[in-house]
Amino acid sequence: MFKVGDSIVYPMHGVGKIEGIEKKTVLGKRADYYLISIINNSMKVMIQVKNAKEIGLRGIIAKKDIPKVVDVLTKENITLEEDWKLRYQNNIDKVKTGSIYEVSEVARDLYRRGGERELSIMERKLYENAYQLITNELALVKKVDIEEAGNFVSEVLSSYKNQKDET
Repeated sequence: MFKVGDSIVYPMHGVGKIEGIEKKTVLGKRADYYLISIINNSMKVMIQVKNAKEIGLRGIIAKKDIPKVVDVLTKENITLEEDWKLRYQNNIDKVKTGSIYEVSEVARDLYRRGGERELSIMERKLYENAYQLITNELALVKKVDIEEAGNFVSEVLSSYKNQKDET
């Protein structure tokens, strides 16, 4: 259970902060709800406390876990599905988990694919969403602004290409 002031990640939406926990009556049923403010778009959401785990609401990663994110972003990627519809659905499913590691796989794979051939509009938007999700969480974890976190993620993603060019 989260408490007021906790930073959380809401899958597909991003990093947020628990602004309150209130009893509300929704559709005739009274329950406890988290009142969450999503940081990157100022969206306000209510999530029933008992459903939080089921929808993937989680705390942000610890600072000590940043190297694991970097490992995922720089790892040799596996062969991607050639059928763009299957590839897109697999990537959407990964983003929906809310796991920064799976979201990092999506950003890494689409970044590299985009370097080889042009991404479809849907894949480009998915890449941008994954990139933003990682950037926002790392900014909070590292206690830096979004631009600095974005620069960090971009450098890590492009470092793989530079390593490949040197070999």
